[in-house]
Amino acid sequence: QESGGSVSERREWRPVVYRKCTDTPWLLLFFLFWAGLMFITGYAVMAGAAERLVLGYDSFGNICGRKNTPVKGAPLSGQDMTNKKYVFFLNSCSLEMQSLRISSVSLCVSSCPQEQLNSLEDLQSFARNNGSCLCVYNLNVSSYTLNPKAAELCPALPVPPSKSFPLFNRCVPQNPECYSKYASVLISMVNEMDVFHRILSGILAGRDTVIGMSFLALAFSFMLVLAFRFIRTLLVHTLIALVVFGLLFVSGVLWWLYYDYRNDPSTELETEKENVKFLLGYAVFSTIVTVVLLSLMFVLRKRLQFTVQLFRIVGKIIGRVPFLLFQPLWTFLILIVFWLFWVAVLLSLGTAGNGVIPTPGTAQTASGGQVEYRALSGISYMAWYHFIGLIWTSEFILACQQMTIAGAVVTCYFNRNKNNPPPHPVLSSISVLFCYHLGTAVKGSFLIAILRIPRIVLLYLYNILKQKESACAKCLFKCCFCWFWCQESCLRYFNQ
Repeated sequence: QESGGSVSERREWRPVVYRKCTDTPWLLLFFLFWAGLMFITGYAVMAGAAERLVLGYDSFGNICGRKNTPVKGAPLSGQDMTNKKYVFFLNSCSLEMQSLRISSVSLCVSSCPQEQLNSLEDLQSFARNNGSCLCVYNLNVSSYTLNPKAAELCPALPVPPSKSFPLFNRCVPQNPECYSKYASVLISMVNEMDVFHRILSGILAGRDTVIGMSFLALAFSFMLVLAFRFIRTLLVHTLIALVVFGLLFVSGVLWWLYYDYRNDPSTELETEKENVKFLLGYAVFSTIVTVVLLSLMFVLRKRLQFTVQLFRIVGKIIGRVPFLLFQPLWTFLILIVFWLFWVAVLLSLGTAGNGVIPTPGTAQTASGGQVEYRALSGISYMAWYHFIGLIWTSEFILACQQMTIAGAVVTCYFNRNKNNPPPHPVLSSISVLFCYHLGTAVKGSFLIAILRIPRIVLLYLYNILKQKESACAKCLFKCCFCWFWCQESCLRYFNQ
């Protein structure tokens, strides 16, 4: 009551929010880091040639499937290869590795030979009928059977039938012996490359699988969210049943394998006996984990109704804010765009190099001057910087998604007037994030990144050294890897 005797009007209570920008220095650090990424991107675009990796190139400095500019000192460079889209090796059945390069001369051809060619006459007939010359460019088709050097400038006979696979513009021999030799040389080449060229090879080789699994995960996520909305109780019991069945199934299979191998009379080698011991250890560990988890589920069985209630609240929130269902989709699309940008820059960095003429004694020059590409200095440091950018930025995008969803859910859940829900909670949460809390998202994503990067490096070193005989080194790497994984998991939990 006021001094004048009038009763103060009753007003609705609401918390007073004093907002201010959080962790601004971290946001400035992130901007500076991305300025470095933009510099690397510009440098990679200017100095790189990703087309060499994707389209393939010959031994004379020409990229297959496009027009080329001449290389100084290489008379067979600078040719128009628009109609010659496939890389053909003259000695496809006897490839060898020399200093990370395939020793055989490679050419750009318009088509791969579908049948075996046994003589120079067959090569000449194939060139005239298909318009695909399988000999060095400066040898005319009419001279295939007349030039005394034709045996050096044409492929080794007999030429096996070959085939080009989609998005892999190389003539791969179909003869089993030649194919195995061809594949082994490519595998050896990838194994001898540095880590970033391996990443490039892995991306190009498994791009279809990665894309397919990404869309499958997206579809499964939407199905799970819809299940939260409509079949909460059934979903909880189904998940529990799947967990119980999975635990019992894994333990049963391990014990069955152990019993089968133990009673197998053919198990005589020491390695086989060691495998039996490992199976026993895995079976015991799996059984212990199964017993512990089933005991916890039995003790906490009365809390299942609490879980169902939690899912019911989630369903109500999704019903009030249906746009939350599309928030993971936007995040997925943003991540896809960023990853495509990252891969494109990595391709350009991996192919940044100058075409030079090898010095005499290091490569054959009888074919008109071969060209090899040498990497520019400092590329490896840029690649490491680029790799850190991948981890940090991906974690930052995921952190922004988590903060957006959290802000929208809190706004709806703590709204006192249920008949008047807040308008556009998702957009409001995004606005608050961008205006005040980007620095916090940067800080949290950086802390996770600095723990994830050492774990990835340790995993890479472990894969390199796992074939060594040092059991102590293997154990040390596994312990370090497990330690970083535990730290990252705890930090991710507290960050969320």
